[in-house]
Amino acid sequence: MSSNIYSVAAKARQSRPIDPSEPFDVSSVKGKTILITGGGSGFGAAFFRKWAAAGANVIIGDVDDSKGESIVRAVRIATDNNNHHFIHCDVTDWQSQVSFFKAATKLSPHGGIDAVVANAGISDLNPTFNTPKNLDMDEPPKPNMQVIDVNLVGVLYTTHLALFYLPRNPGSQPVDPNKRLGGADQSSRDRHLLLIGSLASLCPIPHQTLYGTAKHGVMGLFRSLRCTAFTSGVRVNLICPYFVETPIINGPGRAVLAGANLAKIEDVVEAASRLMSDTSINGRSLVVGPPLKLVETEEGEWQYSGRDQNGISTEVSLWEVHADDLENTDVFIRRIVHLMNAAHEMNGWLKWTKDLGRALLIMVEDTTRISYWRRRN
Repeated sequence: MSSNIYSVAAKARQSRPIDPSEPFDVSSVKGKTILITGGGSGFGAAFFRKWAAAGANVIIGDVDDSKGESIVRAVRIATDNNNHHFIHCDVTDWQSQVSFFKAATKLSPHGGIDAVVANAGISDLNPTFNTPKNLDMDEPPKPNMQVIDVNLVGVLYTTHLALFYLPRNPGSQPVDPNKRLGGADQSSRDRHLLLIGSLASLCPIPHQTLYGTAKHGVMGLFRSLRCTAFTSGVRVNLICPYFVETPIINGPGRAVLAGANLAKIEDVVEAASRLMSDTSINGRSLVVGPPLKLVETEEGEWQYSGRDQNGISTEVSLWEVHADDLENTDVFIRRIVHLMNAAHEMNGWLKWTKDLGRALLIMVEDTTRISYWRRRN
């Protein structure tokens, strides 16, 4: 990774690209307190079971009290650990999320939160944002914005709270791509926010306008945060699963996907576990797709083979996306800074003096205007 003064990747503490063949140890989550929104079913429930079995203390939030309480009871018995908890949480309700984080902090064995997974999400069962079928109406019906509220606004609420609570985690250390912290070591706690995107974060899905808009927003959130969250020592990562066999795929969706390869939920859990347990990974995003047999061409491109070709095929289910954004930014900054410096040198001290004088004049005018307004009121 470049370390020169223009390197955004270095300043954002982005870790090196992920090598899916590298082993990782999920047991490093032992002793961590992990919060998961939407933890009663789907990905959230699968994450819960995996990390709880590895020794983490997991606190889930969900609107479905029955599912949430049921899975917590089962996992407590399976792990012989009563530090797993369910708290009712409606991610679209700010105060509900505030209560979730406050209660979780009190329930945490060490009084802090090590990781937050912004997992809660719904699919658009009845898309209403497309062209109305009846164009003879005086006006179209108001669209149902629940998908935006859950999948984007809810994620923003979770993120905002995570960026407040994670740096307050007792004994935690700022993100460092060159160091892996021991999860069970109370003196070196983690600060990790894991966002859950989708294939819809990268490309449109027909008739899923609001869902795609929300998931594109999650991708935009990730790309922005990985340039700024490091200032609070928080590492931020993202997974974007392809279509996976979960309840979120409705009947029409299953009909469209009939005959297609689907991603495996265990691969999604594996990808999330890699990001969760390896504390050196920061600013990385993984697409989780169906396992495919691929052959690398002479040009370095992957080509689908469909079968093992004499042992030279490689099974791939993980791809890193937007991996070089910050490096490309570096190139832009080098160019723009060079041009700006050249222009500055040509302008000389005369323009600098004029600009500074203009700035001071504006400041005086603003102060005078404010004083006049205060006297009048």
